[in-house]
This record gives sequence, C-alpha cells and structure tokens, in this order.
Amino acid sequence: MAPLLEVRDLYVGYGWDERNVVTIVRGVNLTVAPGEVVGLAGESGCGKSTLAFAAAGLLEPPGRVISGQVLFEGTDLLKLPAEQLRALHLARISMVFQASMNVLNPVARIREQFKDAMKAHGIGSGEEASVRAKEMFARVKLPERFLDAYPHQLSGGMRQRAVIALALSLGPKLVFLDEPTTALDVVVQRSIIQVLNDLRHDLGFGVVFITHDLSLLVEIADRIAIMYAGAIVEEAPAQLLYQSPEHPYTVALMSAFPPVGGKRKRLEGLAGQPPDLRRLPPGCAFAPRCARFIKGLCDTVAPPEVRTAEGRRVSCHLYAETVPSRPLPEAVPGALVSQNNGALAARAGQPTEVSSDEGAAN
Repeated sequence: MAPLLEVRDLYVGYGWDERNVVTIVRGVNLTVAPGEVVGLAGESGCGKSTLAFAAAGLLEPPGRVISGQVLFEGTDLLKLPAEQLRALHLARISMVFQASMNVLNPVARIREQFKDAMKAHGIGSGEEASVRAKEMFARVKLPERFLDAYPHQLSGGMRQRAVIALALSLGPKLVFLDEPTTALDVVVQRSIIQVLNDLRHDLGFGVVFITHDLSLLVEIADRIAIMYAGAIVEEAPAQLLYQSPEHPYTVALMSAFPPVGGKRKRLEGLAGQPPDLRRLPPGCAFAPRCARFIKGLCDTVAPPEVRTAEGRRVSCHLYAETVPSRPLPEAVPGALVSQNNGALAARAGQPTEVSSDEGAAN
C-alpha cells in the first residue's frame, strides 16, 4: 500500500536572513499509511511541532523549508501554489492544535465557525453546514445545544472536542494532532483520546500524533518516532519500542515515567539540557548526556542509521557493525543508567552488570 504521507530528507529552519537560518528539523524521513497512527515524542524544542507544521503546509515566516520533500498521496506539497495548498487544508489535511481557545474565534458562536469553514470549501448552504456540524458534535459526544455557545462558555475539554469536530468536519485523510490533550486533566484526556481513536477507526484517516507522553503513544500509536535535536533517533512499532527501547535517549524517556504496577524503583530524570541548535556538538547530538558515551567516536562521528527486519531504525553507534570491538566506558556521571543499559552493552559486545532490583522498563 502506498503511503498517505511521505517525508523525505526534510530540513526546516527559522530565520529572516538566509545566512542566519537556524536548522530545527534535520534530515527527517517519515511515512504514514492510510489509517495509521504515527506518534512523535521528545523533549520540548526538539522540532516535533515544526516538523508537523512543515509537513502540513502550515509553516509561516520566519519558518522555512530548507530542502526535502513532503509527499501527500504522491503530490509534493512543497511545490504546490498557495491556493491549491489552502484548498487541501481541512478538506484533505487537517490539524488539531494544542490551545483550543486560540483556534476558536472568541466572539463567534461555534455554529457560525462551522459555517465559515464550510463556506471556504464550497459548502454555501447554511443548512447543510449545520447538519454536518450536528453530526460531528454527535461523533465527539457533545450536546447539540453547545453549537450556539461561545467558546468561553465551554470547558477546556469541551472546546477541544469542538475543535476536533471542526477539524474532521470535511472528512480529511490526514490529521495532525499537536498535543491535543495538554493542560487537560487525566480523566478528560482519557475521554478525548477515546473519541479520537473511535473516529480514526470509523473514518479511516491517518494520524501524526505529537505529545510528550510516551505512555499515551504506546496505547494509541501503531508506530512511534523519537526526536532529539531535530532528528529522529529511533523509530519502531509501538509495542516493540515499549518492550525493548534501544537508543539511550529512548531508554531514558521510557524510564522517566512510573509504571502502574510491578516492583518499586527510584525514578531518575534525564540529566543535562538539549543542545543549542545553533551550535550542535560534533558527532552525536545526544553524546554529552548519554550514559553509554564512547569517547573518540560519539563525540566525533555522526551515528549511522541502522535498520532491522522488525521495522525498527535507530541512529546510534552502539548498533553499528564496527562498534563491538570498542570498549564501552563507564556511564557519564549524572546521566541516567537504566535497566536497558545491560542490553545496550550486550549489543556492543561488552560485559556488564545489572543490579538485581532493576526490572524491565515499565
């Protein structure tokens, strides 16, 4: 099956002057199949939202695509005139933003905002627009009476459901979800995720789901891509990544949220800060924070991308064929040493000791 969305070697930056553009997204390759949910996770500032805005054709100055391709159903969105790209938005490609109050017009009733969106895409009949709005409100489990409410009269969760209804009103084939449950309590988050999952199965659209919450992605996503410093450092089927994360950064992220059950253990944060994207360190961008840093290699040579038959790709020297002959030094002081370090060292051909009280990640 041909991919619905295919991002090829995409570089995106910010800057008004071409000589001073800061590259935020670096060489990203990503595909989304029809009906598939692909999750994007990583720390703040790693380029997740910038990637989504560029792929959706919504990036505005000073953001700019430096190079690469974004193919939607085989058409390169980066080459489309503005009018054709605008016609695709909402009708074929849609986005649910993080802050619902910033999306909805605060001085217009919800019904009128549906009508405006429909009119922009050729549905001039107010009656037809109202029928579609009622249908979408029913799908997101909102009472019809709230169509005549102003945004401030709805709770945060209700506004987000209204935004989802509006984003899906024209039946798009691809939907970007940019942290749609941020700032909502866990009960409301759960209900919204269930609504999105039901709609995805009913309507068959593909999803790019951006969030900081890896546990949430494991539950809803088919595949997960982990971003660090503008690049994808690991991508794998969701359950595989949950059960056996390989990149040290993924291991650290997986070890930072508490398991629901199992043996009690101390949780560790990830030491240090993401690098300044204006001055990336040589070699691997994660090397200064890595618990399995290999001196003379990680700090000088960019890591290769290694692919496996199980649908995983990981950019790390630990998995390159030439690494096993290199000794692994002790963990960098202060960096996270997780239960998966034993597996990492074993893949690198080195003996290691794992304390008996460390269990599998979550």
